[in-house]
Amino acid sequence: MTSTHRAAGPDLRAWSRVAREAAGTAYPWAPGHLVTGPEDTRVVPEELHPAFHGSLDWHSCVHMLWSLTRLLRGYAVELGAAEARAAAELLSERLDPGKVAVEVDYLRARPSFERPYGWAWAAQLGASCAELSHEKTHEDAPGWAAAVEPLVDLVAELVLAWLPRQTYPVRHGKHQNDAFALTLLIDAYGRLGREDVVTACRERALTWFGDDVEAPTAWEPGGTDFLSPALTEAVLMRRVLAPTDFAGWLDRFLPGLGEGRHGHLLAPPEVVDPEDGQYAHLLGLALSRAWQLRELADAAGGAGARPDVVARLRAGADVQESAVVEAITEGHFMATHWLVSFGLLACGELR
Repeated sequence: MTSTHRAAGPDLRAWSRVAREAAGTAYPWAPGHLVTGPEDTRVVPEELHPAFHGSLDWHSCVHMLWSLTRLLRGYAVELGAAEARAAAELLSERLDPGKVAVEVDYLRARPSFERPYGWAWAAQLGASCAELSHEKTHEDAPGWAAAVEPLVDLVAELVLAWLPRQTYPVRHGKHQNDAFALTLLIDAYGRLGREDVVTACRERALTWFGDDVEAPTAWEPGGTDFLSPALTEAVLMRRVLAPTDFAGWLDRFLPGLGEGRHGHLLAPPEVVDPEDGQYAHLLGLALSRAWQLRELADAAGGAGARPDVVARLRAGADVQESAVVEAITEGHFMATHWLVSFGLLACGELR
């Protein structure tokens, strides 16, 4: 764990169980498969993606496996021996060198597949496995790390080729949000010691977002967002700028945050139909806002901090997390197939 902020009494054993069950649910399936010829039209989940099938789609399976690695690393006691063993068995079954090699070949043949969201989560999975291995947290972790390493290396190659070619950032609140991807990539490759990737991501963040002012938060949220474009950009720039420079940037970008402006970003979004996959995104929005508001509260808590502002940001995070935490385990599959990972973000797993 990297933060004292945690959900109020989450049932982490249930989180692990739900992550395993989601990864083991083959259908419904949204493969995002680019058909390259007539021989490529018959697809079966475990054949097309032997490591990352289940959980509706590729990226969700990747970040649910990431969730299991984080639970094993930071919460093994809460999981209990039986659940920890079941989580490790699933990771060993999926993170098999031969199975991951199929994923590497697939991505190499389709280099824009899952760009950038799935790439970023794959890097996070690799970094988490590497940490488990180095810390000797679990006896099988070295095998997981070795299996995923070629995928992490390929993603690094793809990121370095992608960033110079994309002139403008994607700013909306869904999978292609570039600020979210850069945040995950900077964090993962920093932990992996790939400073070339970290530097490229930092430079692109400054080019894309360094001069931004007055975020149009009145336009948030979009009807199917799971990220706040403004808050997501802010937590990225916190990683890119020195603390003093970031304070000035944030004052220009989100003036009055925690002081009466942008108040709707501190309140839970309304979710009318949580069984629809697109509208269920709003549940994740509450959790990602909780993570981001806590991170911004931490940044605001330095020298010259206003305790009332810090308290409002943290209260906004708490109320949003509390509003949706039950859906992580008790919701419809369109929520449960991915929300564990965003619950862990809200708990501070990326800070």
